[in-house]
Amino acid sequence: MKRATGLALIACTALAAGGLTYAQAQQNAMTFFITSAGPGKGADLGGLEGADRHCQTLAQAAGSSGKTWRAYLSTQGANAVNAKDRIGRGPWQNAKAVVVAKDVAELHGTNNLNKQTALSEKGDVISGRGDTPNRHDILTGSQADGTAFAGADDRTCGNYSKSGAGAVMVGHHDRQGPNDSAPMISWNSSHPSRGPDGGCSQADLKSTGGDGLLYCFAGN
Repeated sequence: MKRATGLALIACTALAAGGLTYAQAQQNAMTFFITSAGPGKGADLGGLEGADRHCQTLAQAAGSSGKTWRAYLSTQGANAVNAKDRIGRGPWQNAKAVVVAKDVAELHGTNNLNKQTALSEKGDVISGRGDTPNRHDILTGSQADGTAFAGADDRTCGNYSKSGAGAVMVGHHDRQGPNDSAPMISWNSSHPSRGPDGGCSQADLKSTGGDGLLYCFAGN
């Protein structure tokens, strides 16, 4: 009886270890996620460098190693950077090994990015429109084709250095809005931020259904 019980415990332990190993393998194969939390300073991310560091830190904490992570963000002004040019070639898959896009063209065309697939680095669903709280506004600073905005209008909160007056373009990860217009169902270019503090604070981002979250991609 004791031997049987011992064998059963060994078997359970082995199964648990196998499940853990499989989960760890999925996490390490992850090449795309939405940050489970923002840095907490609204759209002041410490520039692209700070945003990339945030992606890298969360990915490593979740068990993803050996990758260079980049935030999906465009910048404005001299030497403007396009978000689509800084994330590698693809394909990209979430923490559950579901592919969201096979390459840059598909990512900015007919992709598989939605509330059920745009998961956090932990594999969790990010709450969206109709949930409390709504966190579907993801910072991108980008046009729908993944390129930077030209002109004088701020669409990056001063290239992610401001938490007061300004604006940053956001996308809806759940592909939902008050109507079905192209911007409202866009994952990367829905509307500029706004709010009582001027548009770039954490409170401003929360006021329109956001939380300062980012899309993170592993470059090739």
